[in-house]
Amino acid sequence: MSERVHWFGQFWRYAVVGLGSNALLFGLYMVLTSAGLTPILAMSLMYALGVLQTFVLNRRWSFASRAAAPKAFARYVAAYAFGYLFNLVMLGLLHHYAGWSHEWVQGVTIVLTAILLFLLQRHWVFRDEGIAASSTT
Repeated sequence: MSERVHWFGQFWRYAVVGLGSNALLFGLYMVLTSAGLTPILAMSLMYALGVLQTFVLNRRWSFASRAAAPKAFARYVAAYAFGYLFNLVMLGLLHHYAGWSHEWVQGVTIVLTAILLFLLQRHWVFRDEGIAASSTT
């Protein structure tokens, strides 16, 4: 299978997992903020829930990774921690300081964070090190 076909397959499976997860989580975010939770607290809760619910699907289906689960999970959490900080900074700067609507900021930031996380997962989190090492020799 060509690298391009493999990359597109991973991307589309990742997109299916991400779209389903983020649609659910964004809906819950809107419910929580409508109920009076602050945008940052609501985002934080939904982010943690999203990390937990997508690890198994992304590891097994999106990337079909054979990387050791504990190592991949540690990297996954680190990647999502980086994504969380990116999300927090965007929401803080654009909503709290610039006064933009938190709904729009969070909606756009979800897309940007998803792209960032795809790249991190493809090239670092779920990289099968045995395959990567053998392809360089």
